[in-house]
Amino acid sequence: MTDYEEIRYDVDDPVATITLYRPDVLNAWTDRMAAEVRHAVAAAAADPRVVGIVLTGAGRGFCAGADLRRLSAIGSGGGHGAPVPAELAADPGDPSFGDDLHLGTYTYLMSVPKPVIAAINGPVAGMGVPIVLACDLRFMAEDAVLTTSFSQRGLIAEWGISWLLPRLVGTAVALDLLFSARKITGVEAAALRVVNAALPRADVLAHAQRYVRDLAATSSPTSLAIMKRQVYQQLHAGLLAAEREAQRLMLESFGRPDFREGVDSYLERRPPSFERLSGQPAAYGD
Repeated sequence: MTDYEEIRYDVDDPVATITLYRPDVLNAWTDRMAAEVRHAVAAAAADPRVVGIVLTGAGRGFCAGADLRRLSAIGSGGGHGAPVPAELAADPGDPSFGDDLHLGTYTYLMSVPKPVIAAINGPVAGMGVPIVLACDLRFMAEDAVLTTSFSQRGLIAEWGISWLLPRLVGTAVALDLLFSARKITGVEAAALRVVNAALPRADVLAHAQRYVRDLAATSSPTSLAIMKRQVYQQLHAGLLAAEREAQRLMLESFGRPDFREGVDSYLERRPPSFERLSGQPAAYGD
């Protein structure tokens, strides 16, 4: 296992937990952290024990955005950071999701064939926001704050947030949060549908991990992977194309062992026992 410096990676079947670990600076994002997260996500995607991945922060914050010392160096002509160490090179995600998803600098999370959940335990700002928006689900501490920050730093809507945020909250709310960079609490974030739920701070991580355990106990990992790909790919497609693809994928699902197990377990009134995913799933839907 690679020794990580800026994250912690733990697997407790069926949950992989990736913890941003620079608590003294509210887990401010660096190039090293980005590489370590990519590497850990790839490891979790390939691990058959893992049904879902939880991303959280150490200490009292989730992520304060980009390390301002690094931004200052860029503004002074100091370059864009050190090269990624060779041992951290990784290509997480499934290329069959398409380049739009798989090749994104941070939106590659949307091409990982396992659920990725952000457990936002504290403040999240700047580039931390598009990173959590690229996760499939978000649970946030009620008293945590979220701010896009970009307009107040002389920056723009970066890292895909101009695509992600309006699809969650609509254009008017998205532009408000981008223009003003105002701080919203977890409670308001849930009301605006930026996050799925706001919870007491002490419960956020456990809730996200329990969500994955519930999926592992009841849901087919193959079905989860296919549905995730359907949802994100079909954000680009028309309704008819989405409906036709769903027909084709449904016929394919009838021939899988998971379908038989899902029906048998229901009729036999017992919990289902689905096969876990090992590495990249088969080329389903091809």
